[in-house]
Amino acid sequence: MYLATTGRRDAPPTPSGVRRRVPGTVLALGAVSLVTDVSSEMVTAVLPLYLVLGLGLSPLQFGLLDGLSTGATALVRLLGGTAADRGGRHKQIGGLGYALSACSRLGLLLAGGATGWIATAIAADRLGKGVRTAPRDALITLHSPPEDLGRAFGTHRAMDTVGALLGPLAAFALLWATADAYDAVFAVSFCVGAFGVLLWVLLVPGRTRPGGVPTKPAAESAAPRARGGLLAGLRSPAYRRIVLCAGLLGAATVGDSFLYLLLQRRLAFDPVWFPFLPLAAAGVFLLLAVPAGRLADRIGRRAPFLYGHVALLLAYGLLLAPLPDTAVLLGVLVLLGVFYAATDGVLMALTGPFLAEGRQAGGLALVQTAQALARVGAAVAFGAVWTAGGPGTALVAALLALTAALCCAARMLPDTPVDRGAPRPSVAAAVPEPSERTD
Repeated sequence: MYLATTGRRDAPPTPSGVRRRVPGTVLALGAVSLVTDVSSEMVTAVLPLYLVLGLGLSPLQFGLLDGLSTGATALVRLLGGTAADRGGRHKQIGGLGYALSACSRLGLLLAGGATGWIATAIAADRLGKGVRTAPRDALITLHSPPEDLGRAFGTHRAMDTVGALLGPLAAFALLWATADAYDAVFAVSFCVGAFGVLLWVLLVPGRTRPGGVPTKPAAESAAPRARGGLLAGLRSPAYRRIVLCAGLLGAATVGDSFLYLLLQRRLAFDPVWFPFLPLAAAGVFLLLAVPAGRLADRIGRRAPFLYGHVALLLAYGLLLAPLPDTAVLLGVLVLLGVFYAATDGVLMALTGPFLAEGRQAGGLALVQTAQALARVGAAVAFGAVWTAGGPGTALVAALLALTAALCCAARMLPDTPVDRGAPRPSVAAAVPEPSERTD
């Protein structure tokens, strides 16, 4: 198996036991994501209420809008990643995605009650998210030492989650203060999103670091770069298995909304508390994202990623177990937060070192797309089984599917070597010699 390292290869190895700082670029990207998530989650929190209760859309109409836009997001990630890799335009393509999402809030404000314009605005928001995700994660990979990728992604995801927590709180505070004036929420969301774009322009470096220092030393400019199209990386056995495992596990992952609905059905609590369930899970994610990333850097990223899915498996089991309602509620929310903390950024940190030079954004996008499309299929299948056989049958089917997927992933998923003292290898060609291909 060949290993193409990314990140700051010019820096000497950090002595063991010395505390390392998170790169400034990662903190800048985290600040942009924090602000942008405040903006996007303000809209996400109130959109179902606005469309279903305010405009009278049926749940089926809302589901179609949400499903189509989510599917488009998954596919456009590939385009964003490929475009960012051409000429190293990660900042330009990522900035386009952030700007598109910000403008979508203005579209909601100007749409009034026109369903067509609202659908266009929602699609623009999701497309913007799809365009920016891979270039942003590629910048984290490029500006972080390979041995600290888990910590870098954990820090970014923690900052991102702060925004996800603040957004709904700000939205409901605005609705309370303005007597349910949804336009006020959309207007404030647009302003916050525009501020996020400004932070991206001012704080995030492009092809050079602040001060004009090249991202890579001149001696490495002649290093072999990836050749071929977006799928060329799949010729690497390790990367191919990561993509396959991400899709396999994604196909057995029940969406958060279904789990929250199952909790509500079992506990029969007032629906007014329903929006606070995601906040509780996000709070656990916020607390554990950085520790999970640091643990992944220390012991290897394969094990935390798999154990994160074990946590999800336990959450499924809790919903079926004859336990007190309070224990089930707290257990499911904690386990869901553990699942995301141990898998979201860790998957990107696991994938990064296996990507050839010049293919970071496209390679990460392919993994994210495989996972996202598989989860869309899982949501459709879970909903169909629920409709045909009831929630208990659907949950048992999901538990069995995730168990099987975990067994397969445990055998196939490669691990990133963790060796802080050894010299970092030079960038490898996109297609290794046959003698170098080992599993």
